[in-house]
Amino acid sequence: MSRLDSVIRRLKAQRACLNAAAERVAGREGVVLELGLGNGRTYDHLREILPERQIFVFEREVRAHPDCIPPDDYLYLGDVRDTLTRAAADLAGRAVLVHSDIGTGEAARNAALAAEISRLLPGLLAPGAVIVSDQALALPGTRPLDPPEGVRPGRYHMAVKG
Repeated sequence: MSRLDSVIRRLKAQRACLNAAAERVAGREGVVLELGLGNGRTYDHLREILPERQIFVFEREVRAHPDCIPPDDYLYLGDVRDTLTRAAADLAGRAVLVHSDIGTGEAARNAALAAEISRLLPGLLAPGAVIVSDQALALPGTRPLDPPEGVRPGRYHMAVKG
C-alpha cells in the first residue's frame, strides 16, 4: 500500500472513530480533550461535531492552521506529560471524550509516550468517557470498544471508562 493510501485510510478511520465517540457521549456533561493539535484538522472536526462542548487542547508547540488554533484559555502548551499534570487540578473527572493523536513515526518513542499518557489520563476521565487514540493506551479502569464499521481493528483505538 502506498503511503498516500495509508494516510487516507488512517484519516478515514480517525473521522469514523471521532464521529462514533461523539454519538456515544451525546447528552452527557463533560469536556473534550484533544492531545496533539498538529495542523488542527481533528480539533476543527471536533468543533463541528460537538459545537456546544468545551475543547481543551494539549500541544507542545502550536503550528496549526490559523483558523484551527484554540483560544488561549483552552490551550495547554508544553510537553503533554507536564500539561496533563497541570490540567488535573482544573479538569479532574470532567473529560467525557478524549482524542489522542501523538504518533511520531518512532515505535519506541510512541510506546513511551503512550505509557505516560496511560498513567496520567485516568484522573481526568468522567465515568463513561470515550477515548479515541492513534496509539494503544493501557488505561486502568477502561475497556476496549470495537471500532466503527469499516475501520480495521488496530488502525485506530477506542476505549470507554467503566
